[in-house]
Amino acid sequence: MRRRPRRKARRPRDPMGHPLIKGEEMRIVLRQRDIVLPVDREMDVYRRLLDAYGPQHWWPADSEFEIIVGALLMPQTTWRNVAHAIQNLRAADLLDIRRLASAPIPTLRKHVRVAGLYRTKPRRLRDFCRHLLARSAGDLRRYFDRPTDEVRGDLLSQFGVGPETWYSIFLYAVTHPGFLVDAYTVRIGRRIGLFDTDRYEDVQRHFEDRVPSDLATRQEYHALLVAHAKARCRSVPKCDGCPVREVCDVGRGLRNYIVK
Repeated sequence: MRRRPRRKARRPRDPMGHPLIKGEEMRIVLRQRDIVLPVDREMDVYRRLLDAYGPQHWWPADSEFEIIVGALLMPQTTWRNVAHAIQNLRAADLLDIRRLASAPIPTLRKHVRVAGLYRTKPRRLRDFCRHLLARSAGDLRRYFDRPTDEVRGDLLSQFGVGPETWYSIFLYAVTHPGFLVDAYTVRIGRRIGLFDTDRYEDVQRHFEDRVPSDLATRQEYHALLVAHAKARCRSVPKCDGCPVREVCDVGRGLRNYIVK
């Protein structure tokens, strides 16, 4: 009896009759056709920003304490002004926990005035240093070597320390790989169409669920978002030549830009 030749198994097809592609082969085809799946959108944005702006080497500081000082001075000003204030403190030999904790407010005000909010920031800086001395005798390792929720509660209870400040400290000084959210993060994410909320916690959860948890990537991602917000995604965006225009709802004309 003559055997019939075995038929080659037919490849599964989609409703349009095209062969289904899976796994790595699918990813290769998507890259070749410049197609980005929604689940990969956040990292595609990251790669585009990194290609456009390069590594940001953020946060610029010589020590963990200097990062903390910068984070406390950063609200409602530019990094240029913060850097100037830190340099003033260094030149006056005040960039030290104990010296800042004992410095008179008028003295601190003179040196950090360039960072704005000169009535509140000197007190914020002095009181935070006094808090560090009271909690850990100024030993940062000892201060942060506690349960995260306990440290977070301590930080947020300090005058002038909000979610953005404490997470800046955690991400860059303590090197805890969370995702730092600020007004730039919300502005860019909403314009791209990654989410439709202004809630800090929701935006943070969105990125933490979709961006690899390694410290370097999350530090770099935040710095790149800041660079992009300053260069192009301003209150009125400059979409011509934008590195993420092809994957951005505003850039593709799918929604009006949101002024933030």
